[in-house]
Amino acid sequence: MTQIKICGITNREDALIALHAGTDALGFIFYPASPRFVKPERVREITGGLPGRICRVGVFVDEAPEEVRRIVRFCGLDLIQLHGKESPAYCALFSPAVLIKAVSLRTAQDLAVLGDYPVKAILVDAGDSERPGGTGRTCDWSLAKRAGERHGIILAGGLHPGNILSALETVCPGAVDVGSGVEERPGKKDPKKVKNLVAEVKGFRNPHRLAHSSPIFQREGKIIPNCGGDS
Repeated sequence: MTQIKICGITNREDALIALHAGTDALGFIFYPASPRFVKPERVREITGGLPGRICRVGVFVDEAPEEVRRIVRFCGLDLIQLHGKESPAYCALFSPAVLIKAVSLRTAQDLAVLGDYPVKAILVDAGDSERPGGTGRTCDWSLAKRAGERHGIILAGGLHPGNILSALETVCPGAVDVGSGVEERPGKKDPKKVKNLVAEVKGFRNPHRLAHSSPIFQREGKIIPNCGGDS
């Protein structure tokens, strides 16, 4: 079954809306330039007492590795999503088991470098020169599908209840990542949109066998003690 991450959570009410709708993961953006930016202290308040089954993902953009590790430990995050221009060498500073790397695929040539990233999954988004993500635009689904033939992928970029089934049928991703497509306004989720999107995804049955079918969003039941590197 395709998994779901609701990204850009900024308050506990939205976290509970996503949780009760049946989402698999919550995304918290630690990028100050984002309208969905949230401070680590706030994330601890939001996630405190939430059921253990839901995966907590921290989104970082070109952040210092030491700061990423600090926030991960402080907030009790399960996965790290790198959404900037981080290189394969940067990614190698962390354990692949906890890492997601976001990429924008513009041409078929971009597919060749995906294998260089030592990560758990590749997130395919539609960033631009000004914003690494959250543009509200869809990515090239044909390229995303090709990426999914060799890598576990998360599909993002302009997804909403009205196009999610088409996206699933075209790409067959292991998971989808939705933010602006289920919002009333930046940083505030629309309960009806969240519920409708989750229902559409949960009702979808993939007719194709995925090459990478193991769950991307899963908890080990403990805070990550060390994300890798020598710290």
